[in-house]
Amino acid sequence: MAEHDRTTVAEPVVEPSTTVAATRSPGLVTALACLGQFMVVLDVSVVNVALPAIGDALHFGAADLQWTVNAYALAFAGFLLLGGRAADIVGRRAAFVAGIGLFTLASLVGGLATNAGVLVAARFVQGIGAAVLAPATLTILTTSFPEGPGRAKAIGTWSAVGAAGGAAGSLIGGLLTGYLSWRWVLLINVPVGVLAVVGAVLLLTGRAERTRPKVDVFGAIAVTSGLFLLEYGVVQSHDHGWATNRTLLPLVAGLVLLAVFVWWQTRSAHPLLPLRLFRTRSVSGANTVMALLGGAFFSMWFLVSLYLQNVRGFGPVAAGVAFLPHTLTIVVAARSSPYVLKKITPGRLVLIATVLAAAGFLLQSRAGTDTGVWLAVIVPGMLISAGMGLAFTPIAMLATSGVASTEAGLVSGLLNTSRQIGGSVGLAALATLAAARTSAAAGSGEATPQDLLVGYQAAFLVSAVLVILGSIATLLLLKPLAKPGQAG
Repeated sequence: MAEHDRTTVAEPVVEPSTTVAATRSPGLVTALACLGQFMVVLDVSVVNVALPAIGDALHFGAADLQWTVNAYALAFAGFLLLGGRAADIVGRRAAFVAGIGLFTLASLVGGLATNAGVLVAARFVQGIGAAVLAPATLTILTTSFPEGPGRAKAIGTWSAVGAAGGAAGSLIGGLLTGYLSWRWVLLINVPVGVLAVVGAVLLLTGRAERTRPKVDVFGAIAVTSGLFLLEYGVVQSHDHGWATNRTLLPLVAGLVLLAVFVWWQTRSAHPLLPLRLFRTRSVSGANTVMALLGGAFFSMWFLVSLYLQNVRGFGPVAAGVAFLPHTLTIVVAARSSPYVLKKITPGRLVLIATVLAAAGFLLQSRAGTDTGVWLAVIVPGMLISAGMGLAFTPIAMLATSGVASTEAGLVSGLLNTSRQIGGSVGLAALATLAAARTSAAAGSGEATPQDLLVGYQAAFLVSAVLVILGSIATLLLLKPLAKPGQAG
């Protein structure tokens, strides 16, 4: 598997390029691509520690606060496959500038937002910009360096920066929120984005491919709209119950749009998601496991951040620092995974990773209002992070084990889309569950830290169940005990 698949963050789909542009400043070009990727993956998690401050300032409800995170992730997932084609259509420089420009403008609007609706809308637009920007950063490297050690080194640097950005989001968000304001977790993107635009204009050529591929715009709109409505219906169930129009109408509309998307993929000459890929057992199995793990892992940063601040009384800086062991563990595990795979099969490593993560979530669900921080947060967090870092590379290897090399990029994009979608839907369901259990515990009174704890414990327990289901799916679909080369 290529080095750029060995990260714990969303990796875009791009077709391998055979055209290499002249590059006068390879170091600066690599730095530019890494800067764009760092911004994209950082914003997946940077707002987590700022959530209580955002909720207080903009009057978010307990179940609605998740949309600050989910709007970004949902747009990113929904448009990632489409964004992967942008560089081929308009050229790498134009795609990079368009993506970073949209991302930066949305960051400015979100940072200045005066109400919840504006912030959520800005985060959604940010996600669209990220879906264009992330694939462009990899395209820059594959079109700037010929195949060989130079390209491998550049992509390796890009991968490491991406992993560090995703893992460090909570720490950086905590520092910005504590010493400046929650608004700076978004406003910090503005000067960095302007610098990146200037760099792109000076360093990159603007050549587009002569033969421009067709893109499935309708498919992207249908799947993103369907998922958004589905998640909105899940969130509405907390306040209005499952049997009301406020819940059922968006749920039904979302399911209809997703059905339309599936139907369209069978009819479109240029489908966003060719359904024939799922006929390969390794592809369908790996995507099933990834969606389950994404549903659990994505919510961890969100829920632990709220637990630390709302139950334990941590400030944003202290909460951010508490995530430092998570950050170090996930980076070390992600970098170690390729070496471990020299000793054991990919399926067996996935199984080990899911067992570690499930144990971490079970331990996290036992955290109380006065449990020591090491036992309540650091040890379970390190177990979960180790599982997260170890799992993604072998899952990616298994996903592509039975696929033609010409479709490896598409399968990689599909796998990351499954992770993002699983994470978005999982966060919606788990945050709603936590809010519902908290409301039930509080009754008619105001929720206490103990009431909030009841909700968070329930969500962590369900996260453990999702990871255990991932373990079962690994046993059934990915053949963890098979010899190398027999994984799918």
